[in-house]
Amino acid sequence: MSKPHFKRNKLLNHLEDHRAGYIFTSVLLIVGVIFGAIIVNSMSFTQKNDLYAYLTLFFNEVEKGEFAHSKEIFTQSFAYYSKMLGFIWILGLSVIGLPVVFILVFIKGLMVGFTVGFLVDQMGFEGFLFAFSAVFPQNILLIPMFIIVASTATSFSILIWRQVIRRSHQPIFPHFLSYTVFILLIGGLLVIVSAFEAFVTPVVMQFVVEKMI
Repeated sequence: MSKPHFKRNKLLNHLEDHRAGYIFTSVLLIVGVIFGAIIVNSMSFTQKNDLYAYLTLFFNEVEKGEFAHSKEIFTQSFAYYSKMLGFIWILGLSVIGLPVVFILVFIKGLMVGFTVGFLVDQMGFEGFLFAFSAVFPQNILLIPMFIIVASTATSFSILIWRQVIRRSHQPIFPHFLSYTVFILLIGGLLVIVSAFEAFVTPVVMQFVVEKMI
């Protein structure tokens, strides 16, 4: 069997084994996005004005190029995402932590839905343009990674639960090792996301804001 064919079969097997987890977490994320947009519509006029005032101040800082140093942004972003990844890894080791994984997925969708919804609600097409340049690019990688990690953590947690219920003596360590190595690989990809947020997003945001103002 050729190496590409073997990799394709391995990927298909992985998708088949984790299909339920991928579907559930994807739907949960989408529901979070919808709820985020609903929250924007349910905000009062005063709340929207107060939040938009902070947003205006942010736009003024962006236009002036008053960002934190790129290295500092990279360090903060990578530290945040790494902590989140490590937290999900720990939650996947226990069945009782599984609901928290689902809550995190929902909150992620909620944040994206609220951010994009508020920008579009207050600024129309320009808000969509800003969201497309500042929110979407890194999330194109981040959201699939988040879904994959959450689904993998869910599958491993369910595996442990089945082992306990069935009182199986099948070794769990190989599965634990695969789970941990996979999480570490995702952690390596977070370097790309953090670097994009630190070195590319500020430049794009400044360009878009200058065209808007």
